[in-house]
Parts: sequence; structure tokens; C-alpha cells
Amino acid sequence: MKRAAFFVSLSTACILFSCNQHKQEKEEVKDFPVTNPVTLDTIVSKDYVSQVRSVQNIEIRAQERGFLQEIFVDEGQYVKQGQLLFRIKPQLYRAELAKAEAEVKEAKIELQNAKTLADNNVVSKNEQAVAMARLEKAQAEMQLAQIHLSFTDIRAPFSGVIDRIPKRLGSLIDEGELLTSLSDNSNMYAYFNVSEQEYLNYQTNAKEKGGDEVQLILANNQPLKYKGKIQTIEGEFNSETGNIAFRAKFPNPDKLLRHGETGKVRMTLPMTNALIIPQKATYEIQDKKYVFLVDAKGQVHSRQIQISSEMPDLYVIGKGLTVQDKVLLEGTQMVREGDKIKPHYVDPKKTIAALRLKAE
Repeated sequence: MKRAAFFVSLSTACILFSCNQHKQEKEEVKDFPVTNPVTLDTIVSKDYVSQVRSVQNIEIRAQERGFLQEIFVDEGQYVKQGQLLFRIKPQLYRAELAKAEAEVKEAKIELQNAKTLADNNVVSKNEQAVAMARLEKAQAEMQLAQIHLSFTDIRAPFSGVIDRIPKRLGSLIDEGELLTSLSDNSNMYAYFNVSEQEYLNYQTNAKEKGGDEVQLILANNQPLKYKGKIQTIEGEFNSETGNIAFRAKFPNPDKLLRHGETGKVRMTLPMTNALIIPQKATYEIQDKKYVFLVDAKGQVHSRQIQISSEMPDLYVIGKGLTVQDKVLLEGTQMVREGDKIKPHYVDPKKTIAALRLKAE
């Protein structure tokens, strides 16, 4: 009797467990919002890694050999055009100039004597011409000596900032040896590479609408407060990367930017028929973006996508989706591959409008 009661209880428990399990399975089919990508004409901002360069940056090199006698500036100092920077010991070149000046005086005396004799028909006019040639040669040698002496004083060819000075007083300097570099940082260039598609969008749309204005994002992720403008585009594409180089010019009155800095140029580009989805509809695995697609039976399947551009709360899709695809809008962390859900369709334009309103 007790055994029969035990079997009845066990059967009842099994039935209850089976019912609860069946009920739990039904409860697992939850209601989730789904939407589909939508095509819109929009404007996107994209960042491009850039190299910042001075509008003028040159190496200051010695034009004569000798000992470094004077250094008149310090590293990082701002100098003006024509300011004296270095002096190579000039005694040898002064002596050469003095010798050349004496030879000019001697040649002038010889010319005067030859002229007097020629006027009195003592010597021919050819002797006078030879004396004139000797004077001209001496004068040329004197000018050359003056140039060599002037090269011992090294001056700034333009206003700018002095870079590192590797040599010290008394160093023996060879002709052509690097003394320092000079950068004109009043304005700065930022060079960055753009894909062929973005180049075409810029040339056909952005340029006509004044889209040549760009922003520079510094290495600390802070924007430069001065806007720049795209000035030039290189003449041809890089055959290996498919990119073409742009150059933007930025004012630098605060002297914040220095030659050799890195940053990101933020350029605004118009896009026609851009395929857009909300960012919250995606998830990431190992730096790759995915979405969950919902089929006609309500089952979810993951798919990898490529992002071509990013906007606040929105992604522009490059590859992986079409406007016919049904995408899980929310709950990407609550479902797994093959799960069945109850889809609740949401108009994508209303979703995007709400996200933009929230961003504003």
C-alpha cells in the first residue's frame, strides 16, 4: 500500500515537473523588438590619422669647416629672420679676405701704371687690358673670400623655433654638418590619407558645399580650437593602399602644435543612400561587429557586418546587411544563436529619430 502511494506521488511529481518544464519553455519565447536597416542621405564625420608638419622646416648646416666659436640661441627658442644663430671661428677666413683685399689694391696700382704707359705709347693697349683682367680676377677672389667669411656667421633664414643643438662650443664642424633645425610653426600642415570612394564624395559633394573645413583632434583626444581647411590633394592614388593624400592647413597662433606631432583630422562628408542601423543593435567579438538577424520563424542568427562610418548612436553599414533584413534591435546579450523569439517590429525611422533627438 505504501509502495503504491509512493509510485502515485512519484508519478504526480513527474507530471508536475514536465508541466513546469513545458511552461518554462513557453516563457522562454520572449517578445523582442526588431527593425530593419534604412537608407538615408546624411552627413557623417570621419577621423583620419594624420601627421602634423610645420609649413617650413629646414636643417641648418655649416657651410664652412672650422671650430664652433659661439652659440647665440638655445633649444626651443623662437628666433626672428636674420637673427645670428652660430659662429664658426673666422680667423682663417678673415686672413684670406685681407690677402684678397691686398691683391686688389696691387692690381689697381698695376692697372694705373699700365694706363699711364699706354697713354704715352710706351706700352701697347693690350698691356692695359691684361692689367684690367688681373684687377677683375683679384676683385672676384676678394668677393669669394667675403662670402666664405660671411658663412662663418649662420643666421636664421626665416622666423621660427630652434630644435635640438647637437654640437657644443669648441666642436670641430665639417662643411655640411648639421647644427640644428628650424621650424616655422605659425601655421601647420596635417597630412592624411582618404579612400577613393571618400575622395569622390568630397570632390562631387562636400567641396561644392563648403566641406573643405576640417577639425584636428589632438593626441589627448581634445580638439584644436582653430578649424583648418583642406588646401591640396596629391596628384595620384597609392596603388598599394588605394588611398590618396590630403593636406589641411591649421592656424597655430598659440604655438600649441609642433612639427612631428600626430593627431586625427575630422572631416565631414555627405553620404547618399547610406545604410543605417542603431548602434545598440550590434555587439562585438574580438573587435568585429555582429548583429542578430531574425528569420520568418522567429529564430535568431548572428551575422558579421562591416562599419563604414559612425555617427552618434548610429552606424553606417559597409557590408553584411540589406534593407530587407530583420535585425534584433535590443537584447543582443539575452539571446544566443538559434534561439526563438517573438519579434515585435519597430519602424526604423522612428527609432533613428528618437536616437537623434536624445543625442541633441
